[in-house]
Amino acid sequence: MSNKLFAPPFYIFFLSLPYGISAGFVAITLPFILTQNGMPVATTALIVSAGISSNFWRFLWGPIADLTLSLRKWYWIGIIASVVTLIYLCVMPYNINKPGIITLAVFISQVAATFIVLPLGGIMANRIEETKKGRAAGWFQAGNLGGTGLGGGAGIWLATNYSVYTTGIILSILMLACAIAIQLIKDVPSNNQNVPSNNQKKILQEIAQIGKDIVGMFKIPIIVFIMFLVCTPIGSGATGNVWSSIAIDWKVSTNTVALVTGVLSGLVSALGCIIGGWITDKWGVFMAYLGFGVICALAAIFMAVLPYTPNSFIVGVLLYSLSTGMVYAGYSAVLLYGIGKNSASTKYSLLSSLGNVPVIYMTALAGWAHDFGGSKYMLLFEAALGLFFVFICFLIIQWMKKRNWLTKPVDAIV
Repeated sequence: MSNKLFAPPFYIFFLSLPYGISAGFVAITLPFILTQNGMPVATTALIVSAGISSNFWRFLWGPIADLTLSLRKWYWIGIIASVVTLIYLCVMPYNINKPGIITLAVFISQVAATFIVLPLGGIMANRIEETKKGRAAGWFQAGNLGGTGLGGGAGIWLATNYSVYTTGIILSILMLACAIAIQLIKDVPSNNQNVPSNNQKKILQEIAQIGKDIVGMFKIPIIVFIMFLVCTPIGSGATGNVWSSIAIDWKVSTNTVALVTGVLSGLVSALGCIIGGWITDKWGVFMAYLGFGVICALAAIFMAVLPYTPNSFIVGVLLYSLSTGMVYAGYSAVLLYGIGKNSASTKYSLLSSLGNVPVIYMTALAGWAHDFGGSKYMLLFEAALGLFFVFICFLIIQWMKKRNWLTKPVDAIV
């Protein structure tokens, strides 16, 4: 076990992989299974968006990690809960006439998965050097998206060639193996680590301090802007949640869908995260984030105008995955920029909850846009919205620069 205060950023890659595996099964493998059994794309997209919506509510239990157990213990709780719920999703009956039951099971599984990323925000804030947080953000999203590729692509392949139950067992073993890396990082104690359990006054004081930290965020213009920025549809990557449902438009085989949307997309998006994290440390969080948003929109436009052939699907999905990885790295760097170190898990969960808002509504809108006008309309619709908000946010940043509001918020919070 390491006694060093700071950990290498790449450790975060292994710690975020289990969350990506759980999310990938829900976003890629499960939609593939459902649509193969006759469920409409729009209904499938709503089921996926319901699962994603669990991330919006995780700010409600964010203070638990700051006030109770250490972050390492909460991480293990999240891992065990995610493994149990993933296996349940693999043994439950898929009755397409009862989508409500499937939706509820998906939502519960993704609530469990939030307890994996909940402590990671505090770990990155306290156990990664300030000058390396952009790279940590890149490794975090590399694990997230790489895990999504494993949970999705490997999930489809395993479910097709073996069984859904076998898929759950293998993915669960991978999640547990990755989680061992948490033992290499010096633990982050809760705010009440040294406080007797019956000292209610002290606990109330800690709760009040967390409240002050959160209120303080709303008083800093740059953090208010961050809250707005992460709620916009810039680089949401929502179409990536329905690739397996619409691949038939490109006449793609099942094995190609599994390979491209799963393993290859995971690797390419992970590469995009690493590149994006490096660029963010060089360019600055806001210009990098907006630049990545433009690249993501251009990738969607490129895929929309290509001929609808299997090769176009492969090239388009991989370019989209690369750009999405860069966006997600910039997104995590923006969050780390704004949370400081005090009550870090709570503040990270709050901002990241807001960041899931566009993924939720854009995934639902992607299903609607597809059923309304087809895949090309869906891709162009997503790109147009993204570019519009890139322009709006760029204007806001220039306006804030003139008022000298782009100072580092951590100095005011910590």
